[in-house]
Amino acid sequence: MFNCMLIDLKGMLTQGFKMGNAEIEPPKSISTATAVTAQIIAQVASHIYGGTTINRIDEVLAPFVTASYNKHRKTAEEWNIPDAEGYANSRTIKECYDAFQSLEYEVNTLHTANGQTPFVTFGFGLGTSWESRLIQESILRNRIAGLGKNRKTAVFPKLVFAIRDGLNHKKGDPNYDIKQLALECASKRMYPDILNYDQVVKVTGSFKTPMGCRSFLGVWENENGEQIHDGRNNLGVISLNLPRIALEAKGDEATFWKLLDERLVLARKALMTRIARLEGVKARVAPILYMEGACGVRLNADDDVSEIFKNGRASISLGYIGIHETINALFGGEHVYDNEQLRAKGIAIVERLRQAVDQWKEETGYGFSLYSTPSENLCDRFCRLDTAEFGVVPGVTDKGYYTNSFHLDVEKKVNPYDKIDFEAPYPPLANGGFICYGEYPNIQHNLKALEDVWDYSYQHVPYYGTNTPIDECYECGFTGEFECTSKGFTCPKCGNHDASRVSVTRRVCGYLGSPDARPFNAGKQEEVKRRVKHLGNGQIG
Repeated sequence: MFNCMLIDLKGMLTQGFKMGNAEIEPPKSISTATAVTAQIIAQVASHIYGGTTINRIDEVLAPFVTASYNKHRKTAEEWNIPDAEGYANSRTIKECYDAFQSLEYEVNTLHTANGQTPFVTFGFGLGTSWESRLIQESILRNRIAGLGKNRKTAVFPKLVFAIRDGLNHKKGDPNYDIKQLALECASKRMYPDILNYDQVVKVTGSFKTPMGCRSFLGVWENENGEQIHDGRNNLGVISLNLPRIALEAKGDEATFWKLLDERLVLARKALMTRIARLEGVKARVAPILYMEGACGVRLNADDDVSEIFKNGRASISLGYIGIHETINALFGGEHVYDNEQLRAKGIAIVERLRQAVDQWKEETGYGFSLYSTPSENLCDRFCRLDTAEFGVVPGVTDKGYYTNSFHLDVEKKVNPYDKIDFEAPYPPLANGGFICYGEYPNIQHNLKALEDVWDYSYQHVPYYGTNTPIDECYECGFTGEFECTSKGFTCPKCGNHDASRVSVTRRVCGYLGSPDARPFNAGKQEEVKRRVKHLGNGQIG
């Protein structure tokens, strides 16, 4: 079992595959294609433990929209329906919208063999055809509409919208209207996050959607020299507790570097153990992955699966947490944001981690990468362990959580542009996994302000998310931001905290979560409570 992946959906749908006792042929309509896609997601998610991503889903499924159009056009002609083209168009638009509505509902009602809803991501936005545009609109309009009678925000699939200059970035671009719809969707449902095309290519070597919430593949070419993304995967992550190393160093920088190198040796050993566990594994252990095309291959039952993970085809990642607390533990005093020398110290730590994984990659041939760990649970666990060992250390263990990877301290009040500038040096170093985001007030009536931030991010970071208050109370009708209290999340208008009568949505790490239904751990809850808005001198809000 490995971590996360990009499903080769195109290969599976065009070549057909077997699932259970059924031989699945290429679908003849978009509604059938999305129904089959839901089944693929469920099967794949049951055989891996990380996120499941469909890369460029609008382009992959576009041919099946064409098939639906042709079917409706044929019906119109057979029945002598006036304006056959108009009939076919309207029927196809309706079918596509309904197909993606059904897909969204299925994803949110499925339970995998792991006992949870599939952590699935849809990447889209680069398609230019009428069919691709229709899929993009259907995904966004369904998300805006919400789930059920209360129009609840869907947590899955995570939506990642690609922006590219000349396509949808600015006025005059042919798909600029889709970007406007994406802005509306983000203001109301937090998703989509955005992938800035040029920056993704610059940082990772080629364009692709992240696996899961933030894991990015590097460049890999097949025997024909073609760049391949779909069907590839991440084998796993081992994360370093950087604040603990700093606490052990007791403020001595030389000791910190020495201890860090020792932990890197241990981390490499752990990662190589993960790789070794896959050696000798036969394809029959997970037919959907290795025999039916999800991993982009059609192996025989007794073939060794480890061969498809070599030579950089799969990634395997070193993660890290708590740059902010590490700097505090080593140097104390001034906030890292306010001191250029301390900023450089934080970057230098991540540079050392990157040097290590590059060396491991060269020595082994495996696709080692540096990954900015989401740390939904580690933020709490590592801090608790270190508090037990070192006590309550101001600026380090006193909050009850560690800051996510390279991110700016959640309590630091800055504008969104300065936060982007602070975090921008890190994704090029940790290019195996990253995300940047901003915290905003309700911006549904100020989409231009959000677009200004998106446009600024386009020049500076590859991957950006929008956090905005979208909580809802079904008792009094309040929409906005609930208060984080000892009783959980409480409506500020009527005091309601009944989980069955509210909808609360927060970004946990790269994904959204519903803490009213699935409470966060104590550390993450505290981190969420301390988050401040990133306001731009009256420009935002």
